[in-house]
Amino acid sequence: MKRWTMTVAAIMVGACWMGIASAAETKPILRVGTEGAYPPFNYVDKDGKVKGFDIDIASALCKESGMKCQFILQDWDGLIPGLIARKFDAIVASMSITDERKQKVDFTHKYYQTPARFVAKKGAGIVISKEGLKGKTVGVQRATIHENFIRDVFGDTVNIKAYATLDEANMDLVAGRLDLVIADATVLQTGFLKTPAGKDFEFVGPGYTDKKWFGEGVGIAVRKGDNALRQKLNKAIDAIRANGAYQKINAKYFNFDVYGK
Repeated sequence: MKRWTMTVAAIMVGACWMGIASAAETKPILRVGTEGAYPPFNYVDKDGKVKGFDIDIASALCKESGMKCQFILQDWDGLIPGLIARKFDAIVASMSITDERKQKVDFTHKYYQTPARFVAKKGAGIVISKEGLKGKTVGVQRATIHENFIRDVFGDTVNIKAYATLDEANMDLVAGRLDLVIADATVLQTGFLKTPAGKDFEFVGPGYTDKKWFGEGVGIAVRKGDNALRQKLNKAIDAIRANGAYQKINAKYFNFDVYGK
């Protein structure tokens, strides 16, 4: 009887210890909203897994902060509404920090910054100016900084077609339904221009980084007033920049420093 009691007690102590260990190993979940349609920054591979630079950065930040990332796919124009509705806790989806968006959400400081550029068919001879673009049709992803820019700067000159995804705009460019597409230069360079479909296209005109439209770089959006999470992520961004984790992720996708100046 005594031996049985001691055995039960030992099992209970063991179970209790295992429970404590399991609780200690459980990490808080950070629900991350992302688009999954913006390679190489975020995309869904053939196995249905979300991947890309944004995803690797978010995972590194979660690891640095003692959290575990749970990625939730959301169409681009539903990301901020989804964050506000608490569908997720943060947006890591190549979202630029702009004054307009700051009215709805708070941002960390940037984790990368790249310019916007136009692409057109090779040899098209298009000059990027109001006169040079007169009557041209330009494709752009809807509800982006690039759409704001093209409408504000060239809206009285060009015909603008806005698309749910950049891939849709690129397909219409290849099909001849557009004269140009404007988007992030890195996305166009590492994605579209390196594909068989993009081989007959090239950059035209300069890169654009004007803060009025393109903000302060790309940051992580959190709900208004969620300063604890914002500060935790800022600290983690600084840490992975300092310990080399950021540079390893950068080298996986790019042969240049995507962080910018």
